[in-house]
Amino acid sequence: MTNANPMPTPSVTPRAAWTLILVASAVMMITMGARQTSGLFLSPLNTATGLGVASISFVMAVAQLMWGVAQPVAGAIADKYGPGRVIALGGVLLAAGMAATPFVQSEWALLLTMGLLSAAGAGAGSFSILIGATAQRLPVERRAFAAGFINAGGSFGQFVFAPLMAAIIAGAGWIWAMLIMAATTLLTIPLAWPLRRRAAFTSASATAAQAAPAAPAIGLGRQLREAMGERSYLCLHAGFFTCGFHIAFLVTHLPGEVAMCGLPATVSATALALIGLFNIVGSLGAGALASRYRMKHLLFWIYASRAVIIALYLAAPKTPWTFYLFAAALGATWLATVPPTAGLVGKLFGVRYLATLFGMTLLSHQIGGFLGAWLGGLAVVHTGSYQWMWYADMALALAAAFVNLPIREAAVAPVLARA
Repeated sequence: MTNANPMPTPSVTPRAAWTLILVASAVMMITMGARQTSGLFLSPLNTATGLGVASISFVMAVAQLMWGVAQPVAGAIADKYGPGRVIALGGVLLAAGMAATPFVQSEWALLLTMGLLSAAGAGAGSFSILIGATAQRLPVERRAFAAGFINAGGSFGQFVFAPLMAAIIAGAGWIWAMLIMAATTLLTIPLAWPLRRRAAFTSASATAAQAAPAAPAIGLGRQLREAMGERSYLCLHAGFFTCGFHIAFLVTHLPGEVAMCGLPATVSATALALIGLFNIVGSLGAGALASRYRMKHLLFWIYASRAVIIALYLAAPKTPWTFYLFAAALGATWLATVPPTAGLVGKLFGVRYLATLFGMTLLSHQIGGFLGAWLGGLAVVHTGSYQWMWYADMALALAAAFVNLPIREAAVAPVLARA
């Protein structure tokens, strides 16, 4: 079977390859640093606006969804016109939304700034665009490693910005913290310059790694229809949905869980930083292992381990060290799902429309993220704890593990080639 859009192996020097990977990682560090510290602002926003935990959780849930919606749209634009201008525009939107948030007082205004503007901007400088832009320029054997490295950049952003934002909130106040983060996101604009050009595609035959005669090129619409009719692609969507539920719930509500246990805010900031730190190892490890082992098996073990980690957390006494160990263990799996998921999408359909197709899986991820952030807020308002959310998280993690096993880890023959 052949990829839907087979291409020649890109020819880039090692220096150029590293430049692309490092630039993409730096953009990811900033956009994910802004996103993954949003939970630190929930309590200050509630105190300042009086909107209530449920309302602010809903806004953050919409932000999770918008981040996902933005990625296939931004990916399609990047696939056509190049990722540089998409990333630069995203930096402007992200900065504008964050800078305006301290000055709003109503739920609708907060929904516009934090839920829509900031989230759309972060989505335009995130996984699908960055991984797609580098994968289109790198040889096939470097793509999984590049995805893991870019993912690690996002984790490093969480590691750096979580304690930094917590310290600024404690010292100068949450408004200054958000304004400083907004100014920092503008750095993505000059970083977008090396990625400004659209990758060149030709009708040359596929590489030896893809080992098949070239298939006729197909358009984006046909490619999307084929992808949505492929069971393996839908299984990836289902698994990634549960990943989004898990991550958004924790990013949004881990500070609240820590506070309910009578522990200071520094514990939640340290835990979020540890998640980012250990996911650097997890992301790089997943990227390396994806080139040696079947990616669907990696996904099975990553998701299954989450259920075990949560069960151990629920059974443990709620001390600072429990949260630190919990964060370290979760961090190793946190976004380690991204390299094998992106790798499988590229393996199934090629990289011509990878930014769009992987963006679609990220949309499923963020539909789960919307539910994780929103239902967490409803749970604590109506039951006074997150207990049932933890149970749901465990069940979904196990479901995600098993739904990846039927994936056919091989290239999918396009309709034109099969006719």
